[in-house]
Amino acid sequence: MDRLTSLQAFVKAVDLGSFSAAAETMKMSSQLVGKHVHALEQRLGVRLLNRTTRRQSLTDFGRSFYERAKHIVTEVELAENLAAHEQALPSGRLRINAPVSFGMNSLAPVLPRFMQQFPEVEVELNLSNRSVDLIDEGYDVIFRVGQLADSGLIARALAPYKLVLCAAPVYLQRKPAPKTPWDLKDHDCLGFAHTELRTQWTFTGPDGRIVVPVTSRLMVDHGEPLLCAALAGLGLLLQPLELVREALQAGELVTLLDDYPVPTRPFHVLYAPDRRMTPKLKSFLDFALAEFGENPATAS
Repeated sequence: MDRLTSLQAFVKAVDLGSFSAAAETMKMSSQLVGKHVHALEQRLGVRLLNRTTRRQSLTDFGRSFYERAKHIVTEVELAENLAAHEQALPSGRLRINAPVSFGMNSLAPVLPRFMQQFPEVEVELNLSNRSVDLIDEGYDVIFRVGQLADSGLIARALAPYKLVLCAAPVYLQRKPAPKTPWDLKDHDCLGFAHTELRTQWTFTGPDGRIVVPVTSRLMVDHGEPLLCAALAGLGLLLQPLELVREALQAGELVTLLDDYPVPTRPFHVLYAPDRRMTPKLKSFLDFALAEFGENPATAS
Protein backbone atom coordinates (compact mmCIF):
# COMPACT_ATOMS: atom_id res chain seq x y z
CA MET A 1 0.00 0.00 0.00
CA ASP A 2 1.11 3.59 -0.57
CA ARG A 3 3.34 4.64 2.33
CA LEU A 4 2.27 8.27 2.36
CA THR A 5 -1.43 7.34 2.40
CA SER A 6 -0.73 4.92 5.26
CA LEU A 7 1.03 7.69 7.20
CA GLN A 8 -1.88 10.07 6.54
CA ALA A 9 -4.42 7.45 7.66
CA PHE A 10 -2.49 6.81 10.87
CA VAL A 11 -2.12 10.52 11.69
CA LYS A 12 -5.79 11.24 10.95
CA ALA A 13 -6.90 8.28 13.06
CA VAL A 14 -4.89 9.61 16.00
CA ASP A 15 -5.94 13.22 15.50
CA LEU A 16 -9.65 12.43 15.17
CA GLY A 17 -9.78 9.52 17.64
CA SER A 18 -11.11 6.75 15.42
CA PHE A 19 -10.81 4.99 12.10
CA SER A 20 -14.34 5.99 11.11
CA ALA A 21 -13.66 9.71 11.66
CA ALA A 22 -10.40 9.44 9.69
CA ALA A 23 -12.24 7.57 6.93
CA GLU A 24 -14.85 10.32 6.60
CA THR A 25 -12.16 12.99 6.28
CA MET A 26 -10.11 10.97 3.79
CA LYS A 27 -13.20 9.85 1.83
CA MET A 28 -12.52 6.13 2.20
CA SER A 29 -14.01 3.29 4.23
CA SER A 30 -13.03 2.74 7.86
CA GLN A 31 -11.94 -0.78 6.88
CA LEU A 32 -9.46 0.70 4.36
CA VAL A 33 -8.11 3.08 7.01
CA GLY A 34 -7.58 0.07 9.26
CA LYS A 35 -5.74 -1.76 6.49
CA HIS A 36 -3.44 1.22 5.96
CA VAL A 37 -2.58 1.41 9.65
CA HIS A 38 -2.07 -2.36 9.82
CA ALA A 39 0.19 -2.24 6.75
CA LEU A 40 2.21 0.53 8.38
CA GLU A 41 2.62 -1.55 11.55
CA GLN A 42 3.69 -4.57 9.52
CA ARG A 43 6.25 -2.52 7.61
CA LEU A 44 7.67 -1.13 10.87
CA GLY A 45 7.44 -4.45 12.71
CA VAL A 46 5.92 -2.81 15.78
CA ARG A 47 2.43 -1.98 17.05
CA LEU A 48 1.42 1.70 16.89
CA LEU A 49 -2.10 1.57 18.34
CA ASN A 50 -3.75 -0.44 21.08
CA ARG A 51 -7.28 -1.05 19.79
CA THR A 52 -10.40 -2.43 21.40
CA THR A 53 -13.98 -2.37 20.15
CA ARG A 54 -14.59 0.89 22.08
CA ARG A 55 -11.37 2.83 22.07
CA GLN A 56 -7.86 3.18 20.75
CA SER A 57 -4.67 4.49 22.32
CA LEU A 58 -1.12 5.02 21.18
CA THR A 59 1.63 2.67 22.26
CA ASP A 60 4.81 4.23 23.61
CA PHE A 61 6.51 3.78 20.24
CA GLY A 62 3.34 4.89 18.47
CA ARG A 63 3.42 8.18 20.39
CA SER A 64 6.99 8.92 19.26
CA PHE A 65 6.26 7.77 15.72
CA TYR A 66 3.10 9.90 15.58
CA GLU A 67 5.08 13.13 16.24
CA ARG A 68 7.45 12.37 13.36
CA ALA A 69 4.69 11.20 11.04
CA LYS A 70 2.56 14.26 11.74
CA HIS A 71 5.46 16.52 10.79
CA ILE A 72 5.98 14.63 7.52
CA VAL A 73 2.28 14.75 6.62
CA THR A 74 2.13 18.47 7.43
CA GLU A 75 5.14 19.21 5.23
CA VAL A 76 3.62 17.25 2.34
CA GLU A 77 0.33 19.15 2.69
CA LEU A 78 2.18 22.47 2.73
CA ALA A 79 4.07 21.51 -0.41
CA GLU A 80 0.85 20.47 -2.15
CA ASN A 81 -0.86 23.71 -1.09
CA LEU A 82 2.09 25.69 -2.42
CA ALA A 83 1.78 23.95 -5.79
CA ALA A 84 -1.95 24.64 -5.87
CA HIS A 85 -1.28 28.28 -4.98
CA GLU A 86 1.28 28.58 -7.78
CA GLN A 87 -1.19 27.18 -10.28
CA ALA A 88 -4.13 29.27 -9.11
CA LEU A 89 -5.61 31.51 -11.78
CA PRO A 90 -4.66 35.15 -11.13
CA SER A 91 -7.84 37.13 -10.54
CA GLY A 92 -9.21 40.16 -8.72
CA ARG A 93 -8.33 43.85 -8.63
CA LEU A 94 -4.65 44.82 -8.78
CA ARG A 95 -3.84 48.37 -7.66
CA ILE A 96 -0.62 49.79 -9.12
CA ASN A 97 1.12 53.12 -8.56
CA ALA A 98 3.90 54.42 -10.82
CA PRO A 99 5.70 57.67 -11.66
CA VAL A 100 3.88 59.65 -14.33
CA SER A 101 6.41 59.56 -17.18
CA PHE A 102 7.22 55.89 -16.68
CA GLY A 103 3.56 55.01 -16.34
CA MET A 104 2.50 56.88 -19.48
CA ASN A 105 5.40 56.05 -21.76
CA SER A 106 6.61 52.61 -20.64
CA LEU A 107 4.03 50.85 -18.47
CA ALA A 108 0.81 51.87 -20.23
CA PRO A 109 1.89 50.59 -23.68
CA VAL A 110 2.60 47.07 -22.37
CA LEU A 111 -0.16 46.83 -19.74
CA PRO A 112 -2.79 45.62 -22.25
CA ARG A 113 -0.60 42.60 -22.96
CA PHE A 114 -0.61 41.69 -19.26
CA MET A 115 -4.39 42.05 -19.10
CA GLN A 116 -4.85 39.92 -22.22
CA GLN A 117 -2.65 37.24 -20.69
CA PHE A 118 -4.59 37.28 -17.41
CA PRO A 119 -8.21 38.15 -18.30
CA GLU A 120 -9.50 37.61 -14.74
CA VAL A 121 -7.29 40.40 -13.33
CA GLU A 122 -8.73 43.92 -13.04
CA VAL A 123 -6.12 46.70 -12.99
CA GLU A 124 -6.36 50.09 -11.31
CA LEU A 125 -3.35 52.17 -12.37
CA ASN A 126 -2.59 55.42 -10.56
CA LEU A 127 0.20 57.71 -11.76
CA SER A 128 1.87 60.08 -9.34
CA ASN A 129 5.31 61.57 -8.77
CA ARG A 130 4.78 61.86 -5.03
CA SER A 131 5.90 59.16 -2.62
CA VAL A 132 2.83 57.08 -1.81
CA ASP A 133 2.37 54.72 1.15
CA LEU A 134 1.69 51.25 -0.28
CA ILE A 135 0.05 49.91 2.87
CA ASP A 136 -1.99 52.93 3.97
CA GLU A 137 -3.18 53.74 0.45
CA GLY A 138 -4.03 50.15 -0.41
CA TYR A 139 -1.71 49.48 -3.33
CA ASP A 140 -0.58 45.99 -4.29
CA VAL A 141 2.56 47.16 -6.06
CA ILE A 142 4.40 50.44 -6.66
CA PHE A 143 7.25 51.50 -8.94
CA ARG A 144 9.83 53.89 -7.54
CA VAL A 145 12.83 55.74 -8.95
CA GLY A 146 15.79 56.70 -6.73
CA GLN A 147 17.31 55.50 -3.49
CA LEU A 148 14.85 53.63 -1.27
CA ALA A 149 14.09 54.37 2.35
CA ASP A 150 13.87 51.46 4.80
CA SER A 151 10.11 50.92 4.56
CA GLY A 152 9.81 47.22 5.35
CA LEU A 153 8.60 46.56 1.80
CA ILE A 154 10.17 44.01 -0.52
CA ALA A 155 12.01 45.63 -3.45
CA ARG A 156 12.88 43.97 -6.75
CA ALA A 157 15.50 45.79 -8.78
CA LEU A 158 14.66 46.80 -12.34
CA ALA A 159 16.95 48.14 -15.05
CA PRO A 160 18.50 51.47 -13.95
CA TYR A 161 16.50 54.55 -14.88
CA LYS A 162 18.14 56.65 -17.62
CA LEU A 163 17.94 60.45 -17.79
CA VAL A 164 18.86 62.48 -20.86
CA LEU A 165 19.90 66.12 -21.27
CA CYS A 166 18.49 67.56 -24.47
CA ALA A 167 17.14 70.67 -26.17
CA ALA A 168 15.21 71.68 -29.28
CA PRO A 169 17.17 72.94 -32.30
CA VAL A 170 15.19 76.20 -32.12
CA TYR A 171 16.61 76.82 -28.63
CA LEU A 172 20.15 76.07 -29.81
CA GLN A 173 19.77 78.64 -32.57
CA ARG A 174 19.32 81.20 -29.82
CA LYS A 175 22.01 79.96 -27.44
CA PRO A 176 25.09 77.86 -28.24
CA ALA A 177 25.07 74.28 -26.98
CA PRO A 178 26.89 73.83 -23.65
CA LYS A 179 30.31 72.20 -23.90
CA THR A 180 30.67 71.33 -20.20
CA PRO A 181 28.18 71.02 -17.33
CA TRP A 182 29.42 74.31 -15.91
CA ASP A 183 28.09 76.09 -19.01
CA LEU A 184 24.55 75.40 -17.75
CA LYS A 185 24.73 78.57 -15.62
CA ASP A 186 24.31 80.51 -18.86
CA HIS A 187 21.26 78.48 -19.97
CA ASP A 188 17.57 78.25 -19.17
CA CYS A 189 17.11 74.89 -17.44
CA LEU A 190 13.55 73.58 -17.25
CA GLY A 191 12.91 72.63 -13.63
CA PHE A 192 11.36 69.39 -12.40
CA ALA A 193 9.72 70.05 -9.04
CA HIS A 194 10.67 66.70 -7.47
CA THR A 195 13.90 65.44 -5.90
CA GLU A 196 17.22 67.17 -6.49
CA LEU A 197 16.39 67.90 -10.14
CA ARG A 198 14.61 70.99 -8.88
CA THR A 199 17.81 72.89 -8.05
CA GLN A 200 20.79 70.87 -9.30
CA TRP A 201 21.70 68.51 -12.10
CA THR A 202 24.36 65.81 -11.82
CA PHE A 203 26.73 64.49 -14.49
CA THR A 204 29.68 62.12 -14.70
CA GLY A 205 32.96 63.66 -15.83
CA PRO A 206 36.49 62.35 -16.34
CA ASP A 207 37.28 63.01 -12.67
CA GLY A 208 34.00 61.79 -11.23
CA ARG A 209 30.70 63.32 -10.24
CA ILE A 210 29.82 66.90 -11.22
CA VAL A 211 26.89 68.65 -9.52
CA VAL A 212 25.78 71.90 -11.14
CA PRO A 213 23.23 74.37 -9.67
CA VAL A 214 20.41 75.21 -12.11
CA THR A 215 17.66 77.82 -12.24
CA SER A 216 14.54 78.00 -14.32
CA ARG A 217 11.68 80.31 -15.19
CA LEU A 218 9.42 77.23 -15.34
CA MET A 219 9.00 74.67 -12.55
CA VAL A 220 6.60 71.72 -13.09
CA ASP A 221 5.88 68.54 -11.12
CA HIS A 222 5.30 66.43 -14.27
CA GLY A 223 7.67 65.74 -17.13
CA GLU A 224 5.10 66.08 -19.93
CA PRO A 225 4.61 69.88 -19.57
CA LEU A 226 8.39 70.27 -19.47
CA LEU A 227 8.65 68.33 -22.72
CA CYS A 228 6.17 70.74 -24.32
CA ALA A 229 8.26 73.67 -23.09
CA ALA A 230 11.47 72.13 -24.43
CA LEU A 231 9.91 71.49 -27.84
CA ALA A 232 8.85 75.14 -27.93
CA GLY A 233 12.47 76.16 -27.34
CA LEU A 234 11.98 77.44 -23.81
CA GLY A 235 15.06 75.75 -22.33
CA LEU A 236 17.17 72.66 -21.69
CA LEU A 237 15.43 69.50 -20.53
CA LEU A 238 16.74 66.77 -18.20
CA GLN A 239 14.15 63.98 -18.15
CA PRO A 240 13.80 60.20 -18.53
CA LEU A 241 14.77 58.66 -21.86
CA GLU A 242 11.31 57.14 -22.22
CA LEU A 243 9.75 60.61 -22.20
CA VAL A 244 11.98 62.14 -24.86
CA ARG A 245 12.78 59.08 -27.03
CA GLU A 246 10.26 59.82 -29.80
CA ALA A 247 11.23 63.50 -29.98
CA LEU A 248 14.89 62.53 -30.24
CA GLN A 249 14.17 60.02 -33.00
CA ALA A 250 12.16 62.64 -34.87
CA GLY A 251 14.91 65.25 -34.55
CA GLU A 252 12.66 67.54 -32.52
CA LEU A 253 15.20 67.32 -29.69
CA VAL A 254 18.95 66.67 -29.70
CA THR A 255 21.10 65.30 -26.89
CA LEU A 256 23.68 67.51 -25.19
CA LEU A 257 26.89 66.93 -23.22
CA ASP A 258 27.25 63.35 -24.50
CA ASP A 259 30.76 63.26 -22.99
CA TYR A 260 29.24 63.95 -19.56
CA PRO A 261 26.54 61.28 -19.09
CA VAL A 262 23.86 61.69 -16.46
CA PRO A 263 24.18 58.95 -13.78
CA THR A 264 21.45 56.35 -13.95
CA ARG A 265 19.10 56.15 -10.98
CA PRO A 266 17.99 53.02 -9.11
CA PHE A 267 14.59 51.73 -10.18
CA HIS A 268 12.52 49.21 -8.21
CA VAL A 269 9.13 47.58 -8.04
CA LEU A 270 7.96 47.21 -4.43
CA TYR A 271 5.32 45.16 -2.67
CA ALA A 272 4.36 44.12 0.84
CA PRO A 273 5.81 40.97 2.48
CA ASP A 274 4.84 37.44 1.47
CA ARG A 275 1.44 37.57 3.12
CA ARG A 276 0.33 39.63 0.11
CA MET A 277 1.92 37.40 -2.54
CA THR A 278 -1.32 36.48 -4.32
CA PRO A 279 -1.38 34.89 -7.79
CA LYS A 280 -2.39 38.22 -9.34
CA LEU A 281 0.57 39.98 -7.69
CA LYS A 282 3.05 37.24 -8.58
CA SER A 283 1.94 37.25 -12.20
CA PHE A 284 2.38 41.03 -12.43
CA LEU A 285 5.80 40.98 -10.74
CA ASP A 286 6.98 38.32 -13.20
CA PHE A 287 5.62 40.45 -16.04
CA ALA A 288 7.26 43.65 -14.76
CA LEU A 289 10.64 41.97 -14.32
CA ALA A 290 10.44 40.54 -17.83
CA GLU A 291 9.55 43.94 -19.30
CA PHE A 292 11.66 46.29 -17.22
CA GLY A 293 14.38 44.13 -15.64
CA GLU A 294 18.08 44.10 -16.49
CA ASN A 295 17.33 42.41 -19.82
CA PRO A 296 13.89 43.82 -20.58
CA ALA A 297 11.78 42.35 -23.34
CA THR A 298 11.07 45.87 -24.63
CA ALA A 299 14.71 47.04 -24.67
CA SER A 300 15.63 49.00 -27.78
